[in-house]
Amino acid sequence: QVQLVESGGGLVQAGGSLRLSCAASGGTLSYYFLGWFRQAPGKDRDFVAAISLSGGETYYADFVKGRFTISRDNAKNTVYLQMNSLKPEDTAVYYCAAQYGASANWYRGSGYRYWGQGTQVTVSL
Repeated sequence: QVQLVESGGGLVQAGGSLRLSCAASGGTLSYYFLGWFRQAPGKDRDFVAAISLSGGETYYADFVKGRFTISRDNAKNTVYLQMNSLKPEDTAVYYCAAQYGASANWYRGSGYRYWGQGTQVTVSL
């Protein structure tokens, strides 16, 4: 089974940028549909973005469209989330997730079998 490890989280001021990375081991990531989710304290886990196996198709939650970009580098076995124009409401733990083959439920957590441990993103005023 594939292991996923997120990195790149931290504290940033509103309007700033961060790039999250999710590195995979134990599997070839080119065979996996990938997604990013986030969860704030006391809140449900929300879909953020997803990307197809080749990177040819991307999907975004409405609240991040125009600000966040998901990408993948299959040669490096890594998926990224570039976050620009960050807002305090973006504060959450961000998780990457993987599903072998194409996911029919890419917008739901149940559509992914493998998950990372998460990385904290905090946006201050």
